[in-house]
Amino acid sequence: MQIQAASIEDYISKIPEERQEPFKKLFDTISNNLPAGFEETTSYGMVGWAVPLETYPAGYHCTPGSPLPFINLASQKNFIALYHMGLYSTPELLDWFVAEYPKYSKKKLDMGKSCVRFKKAEDIPFELMAELSKKMTVEDWIGIYESQYKNNKKP
Repeated sequence: MQIQAASIEDYISKIPEERQEPFKKLFDTISNNLPAGFEETTSYGMVGWAVPLETYPAGYHCTPGSPLPFINLASQKNFIALYHMGLYSTPELLDWFVAEYPKYSKKKLDMGKSCVRFKKAEDIPFELMAELSKKMTVEDWIGIYESQYKNNKKP
């Protein structure tokens, strides 16, 4: 279920009412803890954060002329999804996250390659999401992206 929205507020207004408050809280948690330099955006039917073209003019190789995506949030059919490219591309960050998760949640981690799924709002470990958000700077992400993805290399 992709939501087309002109703004972050528009996106949140279009998700199911029972998810709006926890989604906004998760959005704010990430926004308030990300290192400086990322910009809030709507893209790919989600809301998120990207490296702006002013900072990284080369942009995203898959969609030329667009900012380099970093983290996205989506309201899917049965869950809220957090897509974090740093988790996908940095084994050390992934290992840290997987080890820390049980300290913040009694629920089993529901995760794909870059996607963390939260089926119930009360299961979102906001403190851990704040810590995760602090872990990678714009410069870190650009360096990883250039070394692993830009030249079609995978981690």
